[in-house]
Amino acid sequence: METTLTMLVVVAVIALSCQYMSVSIGIGYGTVLTPILLIMGFSPLQIVPAVLISQLAGGLIGGLAHHRAGNLTLDFRRGDNPIKGRLRRLGYLPRSEDSKVILILASCGVIGVLAGVVTAVNISEVIVEAYIGVMVLGIGLAVLFQRSKKNAFSWKGLIPLGLVTAFNKGVSGGGYVPLVTGGQIIGGRDTKSSVGSTTMSVAFVCMVGFLGYLLMQGDIYWTLAAATITGSIIAAPFAAMTVSKVSTNKLKMVIGVATSLLGILTLAKTFIF
Repeated sequence: METTLTMLVVVAVIALSCQYMSVSIGIGYGTVLTPILLIMGFSPLQIVPAVLISQLAGGLIGGLAHHRAGNLTLDFRRGDNPIKGRLRRLGYLPRSEDSKVILILASCGVIGVLAGVVTAVNISEVIVEAYIGVMVLGIGLAVLFQRSKKNAFSWKGLIPLGLVTAFNKGVSGGGYVPLVTGGQIIGGRDTKSSVGSTTMSVAFVCMVGFLGYLLMQGDIYWTLAAATITGSIIAAPFAAMTVSKVSTNKLKMVIGVATSLLGILTLAKTFIF
């Protein structure tokens, strides 16, 4: 298809809006942007690498912006008191809790996303979309019903969360951000820290996915990628500032409602449209 300057500007604005929602309230960037670009006429082979590399750029900048806004603390120096138990076997764990969460999610994400890519060719697309829709809806409802409940944070629960959500990313290109954000909140993490940690960790997952695509295909539609990167980079700092100014309870409610709606829309797209 012919790509005009006007179309690229529109794509950049759409990417900006999707990244703003992703970095601020945990709504999936790829989950929303990919179908919009398909409707606009771009092919999946053009869209997937563009979404991955733009989310990589937006995730890194958004994570640093969350750190500067005080939503999370990034300190990757070796911790003096590593976590006891199985996590100690990793040999290295960073000093701050947020950095530990990001490291674990990113490590699990590498395994999960590669497993998802390998598995994707053998699974029905309808089954995958229905599975993600049900899971996203369930996470959203759980966040809403438990928003006033204080849960003790479980490090053990973080590992399967990182594996399953990255697997979803590898299989379908979406479903990572809302699940990881909501899963952390349900597991007892602070809402703002959950949003910030997810923003940073998804960047590493996208990096692995993009490099895999680059090695296997090699043909990147850089014009589309440039438009999505531009919108994603511009949105990330403003979204982080929004999170820092919103109260935790209100943010948790917005995340719960938005995640639930995303799950409903995913199921509707799968079985109705």
